[in-house]
Amino acid sequence: MSAYIIPIIFIALFCYSKYKKVNTYDTFVRGAKKAIPLVVDIFPYIATIMIAVALLRASGITSLLAQALSPVFNFLGVPTQLIELVLLRPFTGSGSFALLNDVLVTYGADSYISRCACVILGCSETIFYVTTVYISQTKVRKLLYAIPIALICAVFGAVIACLLCKVM
Repeated sequence: MSAYIIPIIFIALFCYSKYKKVNTYDTFVRGAKKAIPLVVDIFPYIATIMIAVALLRASGITSLLAQALSPVFNFLGVPTQLIELVLLRPFTGSGSFALLNDVLVTYGADSYISRCACVILGCSETIFYVTTVYISQTKVRKLLYAIPIALICAVFGAVIACLLCKVM
């Protein structure tokens, strides 16, 4: 059934656009033309985040930070093996998925740690990536409270994810 969802959505959209007398192809092309300047505007912000994450991982700072924070995270119920994942998730989605892959290969898909890692990835967001895209497209520059609250919620989500995986 799930294989038919996307085709059904496309057919429904085409039928709706036909009903509203909208030229679907021209509308799609106009939207695609607007995407190119958007990519050009966003690229420097995204490149900066990607370089920063690569430098943090290559320098070993994330591993050292994970070791330093392990007593706190262990007290909260987050396994030591997932601390680096919790720390990197707000910065990068692809880096987080690479860490998830390492966890799945190392511990197996049905282990407690792997289940926790999957739920942590599913319940969290790449906060700094989303923020850079948001900042690049709006005039809002004051994020004094938004980022710390989002980071606290990400850690809280990781704790709840591990708790739920332990219970279930």
